[in-house]
Amino acid sequence: MRGPVNLPVRLMREEVGEVDFGILLEVADGISKDINIYRKDARHCYEYMFFLKAMDPIKNPFSPGAGSPPPELVGREGVLEQARILLGRVKQKRPEKSILLTGLRGVGKTVLLNEMDRMAVRAGFHTVTVEAHEEKSLAALLVPHLRKLFFALNRMAGAGDKVRRGLAVLKSFVGAVKMKVGELEFGLDIDPETGAADSGDLESDLPNLFLAVAEAAEERKTAVALLVDEIQYFNTKELSALIMAMHRMQQRQLPLTLFGAGLPILPGLAGESKSYAERLFNFPIIGPLAETDARRALQDPVKAVGVEFSEKALTKIVRITQGYPYFLQEWGYQTWNRAETSPIGESVVRGATASVVQRLDENFFRVRFGRCPPGEKRYLRAMAGLGSGSQRTGGIADALGVTPNQLGPVRAKLLKKGMIYSPAHGDMAFTVPLFDEFMLRAMP
Repeated sequence: MRGPVNLPVRLMREEVGEVDFGILLEVADGISKDINIYRKDARHCYEYMFFLKAMDPIKNPFSPGAGSPPPELVGREGVLEQARILLGRVKQKRPEKSILLTGLRGVGKTVLLNEMDRMAVRAGFHTVTVEAHEEKSLAALLVPHLRKLFFALNRMAGAGDKVRRGLAVLKSFVGAVKMKVGELEFGLDIDPETGAADSGDLESDLPNLFLAVAEAAEERKTAVALLVDEIQYFNTKELSALIMAMHRMQQRQLPLTLFGAGLPILPGLAGESKSYAERLFNFPIIGPLAETDARRALQDPVKAVGVEFSEKALTKIVRITQGYPYFLQEWGYQTWNRAETSPIGESVVRGATASVVQRLDENFFRVRFGRCPPGEKRYLRAMAGLGSGSQRTGGIADALGVTPNQLGPVRAKLLKKGMIYSPAHGDMAFTVPLFDEFMLRAMP
């Protein structure tokens, strides 16, 4: 049993005086024996109870995880305002660029995409959310969700046959891309619409399918937001078809918009696919948080439960994490679990760092590292050995004792996997922050 402790209680602004111990014991959640020790000392009892509650791991305010919403979404007000304006203008049938977020892994793109999904729902939109990956085509990702969307639209009040026509167009599209119609349970009473989205050319068919979706939504006096994560995994033809479909929406001022997210190569891929992409989309760059915002992301959640980080502790975490949101959550989470008093000091951060690094190595970093065969790992290790930041392809080749051309196939595979990207011609950089440090630990 823990002995008496003297702790500053931030929520207390005056002496406790008389205390209803029945209430204290009820709030204490199973620590009544400990509290009974201090029945003669009301302030001590209150402080002890609050201390146990504040540092309870179950009540840890931080939430490291892929796409997990942080307790405080700070430093992203500008891009969320862009999203609010886009949604409002689409509802009013006013032209506005769709949004494609770009940035490294761990900066919170998926968190923002999820928040934009919630914003769209609150604004009265129907949303379709998908995540692109290498093993599944754009058509296979979209069709089941669009089927559900059409049935949801059909349940809404409104006259007209656009929804039924939309299902017929969707069935035509499915037949053209050679998907199994039976698995989608369209119903025997819906025939495909011949000549609509059934050519087998995705760049022709997807715009026609989106047209049917948007017209059905318009007929039901609603709007649709399509949210796509990891867009860079679409192949060239799929990305081109998606851009062409959104171009059609913009030209017709129809109520269908796109929110997407991808690695920093996304603007280049879109521009190479269609030259007008830069006029069709906004590409907000999502980077690490500024120091002020990073400190808020740590301090505000713990202050909400009466705890604080010391200034030195905040400075240390911000320096180690370089302001990347995912790492801020990891260090905040482990530091909270290790802390015993408030304010949480720099020594606690130092003590937590080893367990954070181990956790990142075993999960966040090694999952990506494990996808690479030996030749690709050697390439990554050579990059890391040259220092932080981007590296010239010639320097990587020199480190491996080969020519840049010999490394072309390996480099192409790493680019396709999203392990590296090219921030400038002839340069390569990691898509995962701090990955260079991991590689030095993984392959000394």
